[in-house]
Amino acid sequence: MTAPLLKVENLVKHFPITGGLLGRVVDRVHAVDGVSFELAAGETLGVVGESGCGKSTTGRCILRLIEPTSGEVTFEGKSVTRASKTELRALARDMQIIFQDPYASLNPRMTVGAIIGEALTIHKLTKTVREYEDRIVQLLETVGLSADHMRRFPHEFSGGQRQRIGIARALAVSPKLVVCDEAVSALDVSIQAQVINLLEDLRSQFSLTYIFIAHDLSVVEHISHRVAVMYLGRIVEIAPAKALYTDPKHPYTEALLSAVPIPDPQIKRKRIPLQGDVPSPIHPPSGCHFHTRCPIAQKGLCNVEKPQLKKTGEGHWVACHLRG
Repeated sequence: MTAPLLKVENLVKHFPITGGLLGRVVDRVHAVDGVSFELAAGETLGVVGESGCGKSTTGRCILRLIEPTSGEVTFEGKSVTRASKTELRALARDMQIIFQDPYASLNPRMTVGAIIGEALTIHKLTKTVREYEDRIVQLLETVGLSADHMRRFPHEFSGGQRQRIGIARALAVSPKLVVCDEAVSALDVSIQAQVINLLEDLRSQFSLTYIFIAHDLSVVEHISHRVAVMYLGRIVEIAPAKALYTDPKHPYTEALLSAVPIPDPQIKRKRIPLQGDVPSPIHPPSGCHFHTRCPIAQKGLCNVEKPQLKKTGEGHWVACHLRG
């Protein structure tokens, strides 16, 4: 077997909470609590879960936009977590991110050409002004925009167009891995489909590898080869997309899928309501984090012992004491 492009081992991120006159650390937010997975070149891994489950923090820790508390991230055999600033800049050419908010992620004082071309300047990827401008035009046309847009400012574009500019910026350095951090959640449904189709085309065209973060399971289904389901900082299930949607193992995954609307009125799906609210990540429950809302939880087991991911099928892993 070939070595994975990306390997994440026991990634942890705790945000300190300070208080008092001296600003001492009084508690911690357990945003990411021991996440591990591997990603092959050319693969798309969908990461789903409720708001606040640690999806975006995981993506940003992988890129070192947020410093992880502990754990190891390896990209093409090189350590990302232990990389120096110089090494990290070199790695940044291979690892890029598309941000969630197309309105906040673009500098309003810069033209579209300057936004996309900034990476070309930083990494010295073009030698002449003509080459620089030709590359920007090429990137704009690749994402479905025109050369005329190069001189315009972000406020002159719609949300979908701005997200295309963000995609062009990520592609400017010819990356191998792109983290799509809720890249379509701020867009209208019709625009979402266009952007997802664009991302799929770009993956084929440039041999890209994606981590596609979203909270909408129906969006993730169409673009992902595998899907990881997160709950309160942990991966509770990871499986090939088809297997996860047709035969979910974890009770949380079953509940999420039961809430996905089906466009055919003839098909009735049994709704699985979850009791209570998501616990606070400051004081997550002991044992299995999901046991406070789980319909099949067993006292003395689920609330005491942390479940480990175990294999239940070909590429299908679930973290549950009672399933698998």
